Amino acid sequence: MDLSIPRVMGIVNLTPDSFFTDSRKKNDNQLLKEVEKMIVDGADFIDIGGYSTRPNAESVSEEEEIQRVLEPIQKIRKTFPTIPISLDTFRGKVAEIGFNEGVDLINDISGFQYDPTMLSVLEKIRLPYVLMHVNEAEQNMHKTVQNELLFREMIHYFSEKIRQLNDRGLTDILIDPGFGFSKTMEQNYALVQQLDLFQLLERPILVGFSRKSMIYKKLNCTPEEALNGTSILNTRAIIKGASILRVHDVKAAKEVLALTI
Repeated sequence: MDLSIPRVMGIVNLTPDSFFTDSRKKNDNQLLKEVEKMIVDGADFIDIGGYSTRPNAESVSEEEEIQRVLEPIQKIRKTFPTIPISLDTFRGKVAEIGFNEGVDLINDISGFQYDPTMLSVLEKIRLPYVLMHVNEAEQNMHKTVQNELLFREMIHYFSEKIRQLNDRGLTDILIDPGFGFSKTMEQNYALVQQLDLFQLLERPILVGFSRKSMIYKKLNCTPEEALNGTSILNTRAIIKGASILRVHDVKAAKEVLALTI
């Protein structure tokens, strides 16, 4: 896919406890209708995940995650054979099963830190990979630390992990600054302002602001009321060089692109 033109990734949650109520797990008919609407609205990717990473979410077993994503991947691939599917997982086995079912991209919130098998699986399946910045321990993924050198440390983090992936022969790598993960409110907004500087890594940038707490807490509203704030941050991200907007609301994101690029 040509990422010289910004793209939109539609979020399909296969979890019962997503922080955004409207995106929670649905039956098969609702799932396919949701995907169809995203495609009609202009989604370039569908991103599906079966493990909630919201703060204080319950951990689920590998088997449960597989059970949540396997049949939906099969149904989406059968019903919409041409839409690229991104699989949101940090587990190597889940990524490999997704590959076998035809997913096109692995979107890993852990930077291959939470499952020791992920890196070898990536080397085997050789799918494009979204590398996100987050704390190295799963239980600390939302732990925040005041750090005036965060941007410099993130550049080191991305550079080192890109090198490890390159050493395995993996070159189709996107970076995600990990908004809402391991960062204070102030750090999140500082990184929005610095987003264009990540282009020195010469990798496409994916951003995921959609209805997150960095928006609704700052605006003193709910996730359901955070669409306008999401669009504003997506606009800022596109102006600063982002290549993919990961969103719950595809139509609004496409409008951002239409009025920004």
